[in-house]
Amino acid sequence: MDSGHSVRPYRIALLNPNTSARSTELMMASALEAAPAGVHIEGRTVAAGQDFIADAAALALAAQAVLETAPALVAEGFDALIVAGFGDPGVVALRQRLALPVTGLGEAGIAEAAAGGLRYAIVTVTPALHDSLVAAAHAVAPAAQFAGVRYTRGDTAALMASPEQLQQALLQACREAVDQDGVRAIVIGGGPLAHAAQDIATQLQLRVVDPVCAAVRLACARAGLRV
Repeated sequence: MDSGHSVRPYRIALLNPNTSARSTELMMASALEAAPAGVHIEGRTVAAGQDFIADAAALALAAQAVLETAPALVAEGFDALIVAGFGDPGVVALRQRLALPVTGLGEAGIAEAAAGGLRYAIVTVTPALHDSLVAAAHAVAPAAQFAGVRYTRGDTAALMASPEQLQQALLQACREAVDQDGVRAIVIGGGPLAHAAQDIATQLQLRVVDPVCAAVRLACARAGLRV
């Protein structure tokens, strides 16, 4: 018999650690595609920091903004939090402070790319974050699987302003990772870049991970939800 009571959805906050509302929209499009039935995802954008996280200083500002924003999300009643920056800014500190589970894009995307023991690479647009990207890779998966980081060519700001140029630049960097590094999987290293993954995967016929989708899947798995 129907009791008339509906099951409350599992609510996940997707927190963009940069200040770009457009980036939040792009990442939410990926997140909603990956969300299973019964999971409700809402996008949030930090109020302070930079509109693109391109170097260590911006990453530090993002971490601070995430730490300042997260308590309000707990108060809103969310069940889980995704920090939607590939550098996982503030994730470790949040886990020490919050009762709800916290998932980072970097950890999720790298884990999914490396699953099954595949040799993988990170492809992204931020060479100034190289050291932190390598450290993140080594923290999540065996170092022997990691082929390194491939970067797009050309001016980053110009690429970010042109979706078509960005797509082509990421595709070229992915081809180089396949042809020169022998990878069998790639993770796109950046939330605002993530939407390019599906098209690149189709063209190259290999695993290309959208880290936003990976984070949704990991957050759901941690909650015991079927994806």
